[in-house]
Amino acid sequence: MPGAPGQPPPAGMPPGAPGMSPAGPVGAPPAGGPAVPGATVTATLTPPATAAPTPEVSGWSSNFIIDNFRKGGPIMWPILLVSIVALTVVIERIFWWGGRWFRRDPKRIEKVFTAIEVGDVAEASRLSRDSRDPVLRMMWNGLNHQHASLQGALQVAAGIEIKRAGRFLVVMDTLVTLAPLLGLLGTVTGLIRSFRFLGNEELAIQAVTGGIAEALIATACGLGIAIFSLIPFNFFTSRVSNLEFELQTAATNLEVMLEAQSKERPEVTIGGHTPSSAKGSSI
Repeated sequence: MPGAPGQPPPAGMPPGAPGMSPAGPVGAPPAGGPAVPGATVTATLTPPATAAPTPEVSGWSSNFIIDNFRKGGPIMWPILLVSIVALTVVIERIFWWGGRWFRRDPKRIEKVFTAIEVGDVAEASRLSRDSRDPVLRMMWNGLNHQHASLQGALQVAAGIEIKRAGRFLVVMDTLVTLAPLLGLLGTVTGLIRSFRFLGNEELAIQAVTGGIAEALIATACGLGIAIFSLIPFNFFTSRVSNLEFELQTAATNLEVMLEAQSKERPEVTIGGHTPSSAKGSSI
């Protein structure tokens, strides 16, 4: 008698005897063979893999900026105006100082001093004429007004050049101070908005969260603009100080060299008196 399902076959019975299946219990379809009528077949269906959608970086960043700008409250509009002005001033000063670097002509300045040293003031004036270098422009102004007031002419020309170099520095100084104050004002308005809804339990959490977000966003934007304006402001201020030093040095050298040239000229006597004695009179 064949063995019961689930029991090993008797000794001497081949594995393929009736009632036994090499792949499992009776009723299961043999491997590679047709299904047995009445047997239950279980199949597992695997859905096809779909690629995850790739988010758009540009759209995300633009939406992020716009959302934070809206969450920052109404104080973000003055902060935006301050940022635009700061960016405009920084770009304008960068182009101006870049042009100033290309306008420098130290070789011609040396030629002017050499001409003055040999006593050729006319050649020195010709070399410094129509120059875009601020130092040469100041020297040309002094050489053409040396008979009237050399020191006064040099001071006026140097003041004009320093004013051109320091243009918009007052605006940048104001923006450095104004931007953090606007951020602080946004912090105060955001906290006021948060505490206004504390009495309502339903809207308290949402209102407090929105007010704190407004305060933090406004403060961060104000500090960011101040930092962005402070670094170029200090750089441009140092450049103005360097230009002022160059102008003062050139003016001092010009005065000393012209004074030395005037002393080397022979004094002309008029009626037995020298011009120095005439200058010393009280008339």
